[in-house]
Amino acid sequence: MKAIPRTRRRRWRRSIAGLVAAGLVLGLAASWTVGSLLVRPARSNVPPPPPPGRDVQLRAADGLRLAGSYWPGRRRGGPAVLLLHGNDASRAATADNAAWLAGRGYAVLTIDFRGHGESAAAPHSFGLRESRDTRAALAWLKRADGGGPVAAVGISLGGAASLIGDDGPLAADALVLQAVYPDIRHAIRNRIAAFLGAAPARLIEPLLSFQSRPRLGVWPGRLSPLEAVKRYPGPVLVIGGGADAYTPPAETRAMFAAAAGPKRLWFAEGADHRTTSDLETGDYRLALSSFLAATIGSP
Repeated sequence: MKAIPRTRRRRWRRSIAGLVAAGLVLGLAASWTVGSLLVRPARSNVPPPPPPGRDVQLRAADGLRLAGSYWPGRRRGGPAVLLLHGNDASRAATADNAAWLAGRGYAVLTIDFRGHGESAAAPHSFGLRESRDTRAALAWLKRADGGGPVAAVGISLGGAASLIGDDGPLAADALVLQAVYPDIRHAIRNRIAAFLGAAPARLIEPLLSFQSRPRLGVWPGRLSPLEAVKRYPGPVLVIGGGADAYTPPAETRAMFAAAAGPKRLWFAEGADHRTTSDLETGDYRLALSSFLAATIGSP
């Protein structure tokens, strides 16, 4: 068998190396493009609430303008609820539950996170910078309601934003964590796996997760509600979906196990991530109202 000349072998190796390098560059460019789509603002119009609800404006500590809707409580200084929507949604997603809670006598505030709904445009940050919005909203609600106890209901992104801020978890009197991811790497991997399978997800996820460093100035490990919930001392209700592929039941149970204070766990059986985020069922409202009554009281 005739041997391949050394010069030809070198040309082949250079060609293969060039193809690999080109593939890496294209892969990195594609992953950066996907990452840019994940953090793009998702603003939308939000219908005004029916009376006695009214639209309000507030500002985060860094000056960003936030849109919200507020319903006064049955009595000043009574219990209040802050509703925090999920990613790519707006306060419109929580409007029906807000009206239901207001009808029970709670003061209620819903907000649009930065880069969502009618709030100022800003890149999404998976709860990191949105945590500034939760703090502004809690302070606003405390002032408007006369300083009564406040429970925050954080849905997916909203739950992360209530936990992973620079100053630690939100100083609410109780937290509801609904369909909340344990950390950004699991969140991204699960979403890729739902469409492409587990093996591609393991390969692609680091290309997206580690963009947190150039985009947000933090490593992926900083974006971990699972670690942050260990530092929240108050009562927690953890809610998961029995068929949620984005935040599987095992991850919801891990969030529950990590909570340091008094805690409850409730599952919406058969519910995927979107359904769990948008729950308005009688069973859900019973679990939520029971938790609120036991922690911040009934109006």
